[in-house]
Amino acid sequence: MTIRTSEDTLKAFVKQHVDDHSLVYLQTSHQIHENPEIGNEEVFAASVLTSLLEKEGFLIEHGIDGHETAFIARKKSLLDGPSIAFLAEYDALPGIGHACGHNIIGTASIAAAIALGATIDEVGGEIVVLGTPAEEGGENGSAKGSFVEQGKLQGIRAALMFHPGHENRITGTSLAVDPLDFEYIGKAAHAASAPEQGINALDAVIQLFVGINALRQHVTDDVSIHGIITHGGDAPNVVPEYAKARFYIRAANRPKLDEVTKKVKRIAEGAALATGATLNIIPFQNKVDNLLLNRTFDQLFVKAIRELGEEIDTAHRKGLGSTDAGNISQVVPTIHPYLSIGSDDLVGHTVEFKEAAISERGDQALLLGAKALALTGLSLLLDSEALQAITDEFHHNVTTQARTEK
Repeated sequence: MTIRTSEDTLKAFVKQHVDDHSLVYLQTSHQIHENPEIGNEEVFAASVLTSLLEKEGFLIEHGIDGHETAFIARKKSLLDGPSIAFLAEYDALPGIGHACGHNIIGTASIAAAIALGATIDEVGGEIVVLGTPAEEGGENGSAKGSFVEQGKLQGIRAALMFHPGHENRITGTSLAVDPLDFEYIGKAAHAASAPEQGINALDAVIQLFVGINALRQHVTDDVSIHGIITHGGDAPNVVPEYAKARFYIRAANRPKLDEVTKKVKRIAEGAALATGATLNIIPFQNKVDNLLLNRTFDQLFVKAIRELGEEIDTAHRKGLGSTDAGNISQVVPTIHPYLSIGSDDLVGHTVEFKEAAISERGDQALLLGAKALALTGLSLLLDSEALQAITDEFHHNVTTQARTEK
């Protein structure tokens, strides 16, 4: 395929396109911030984002099974070329709102897609935006897992997004997560006059916590198990016939997490046997996989950031949190870098982070990130050798991870 327009001209066009529409994008980000919606309830955010995409010629598929506020937007050239996906997140945290900056993430991803989509008839290929609700989890959360399970990544060669943070840095590791409810069903009885007739479901939950506490000294440092009791009975003079605990179980990668989760489930079964209660183990949202890193892909983003006059930390960092972008990264080469929206001590999921997400620095990061994502996507469309190198590293890393499992 012959590109009639030079790469430098295309890069300049993409950057200028973001600048020309910057007021619209900043307004969109602020509107989403002012109207926070928790996972799978992002009706306003999804509507605002898809309306912008539709105006720019993207075809929109609304909703996927289990996630009404999900969407897939596509703009395809008549010329052959790869399919590149931008990942859009737009859910808020319960109570505190957009304290993780998803108003920035969703808007920047669609801004990048629109800018790059404006070149698609010249460079070929397809631009896709995956609107993925409920990254923060919750009931039926982590929608990217559903996108993977339902085959929505088929045909896509690479996926990219960025996350706001306290520094500019490349993709770091993340932890795999199993989100599980442990439900115990017992038998009610008068706690004073006939306790022997009851089966105490709360005792089972307490034994579950005791067993997990004992397990903690026999796991590696990357493992984290944390939970709450969501129901512990209704009255102190009634033997609790129903009790439930909710846990996140985390580890550095899926193979290790599977082993830890097996042990936790055995503890839960032991608590049921000890008390006579019936146990139900219920996943309350999609499992989350670890990010499978791709340093070749990261370098394209680094190049784009530097072309925009910014620097970025390229040191390898270990992450202690989790993201369902990890699920995407297990099936498609994926990057998840960070761009600064505040001071070095800025921490996510706080009021300070929420304020930073609509600050001047937050707005600057949105536009910088949109341009960097668009330039990275342009490189993927123009440079087949670079895309193949990313693909080769992806397959190598998948194989290496599989060997580690054994």
